[in-house]
Amino acid sequence: MKKGELHDDSREETEIIFSKDEFLKLESLFKALNYNVSIKWFRNRKEYKWIGASVMLDCTKGYGCIIELEILTEDEEEESVKKLKLLFEELKIPITPKEVFNEKYEYYKNNWKKLI
Repeated sequence: MKKGELHDDSREETEIIFSKDEFLKLESLFKALNYNVSIKWFRNRKEYKWIGASVMLDCTKGYGCIIELEILTEDEEEESVKKLKLLFEELKIPITPKEVFNEKYEYYKNNWKKLI
């Protein structure tokens, strides 16, 4: 679960780890509570650790390939965002504008069933 807006520079996250069997039970629970699936992501993800950051390389069918850098922190939000920007500079990768991600997300959200 994530608070904040999609593609914010930083957001509060709550992660709960569970088995695949429990996932299917939770999916059934949400369906029973009349929650509809709004989007499903079918991605191939590679994860790495690099200089204190998590690096995720994602290829999502119908969405494309992205790199995501993440630093988990409790209270040093501004410093972490600065460090992430420096890491992108070191990789010589320009940060994609949020508008581009928002457009791609909206397209995927509206078309994911036929893209997969």
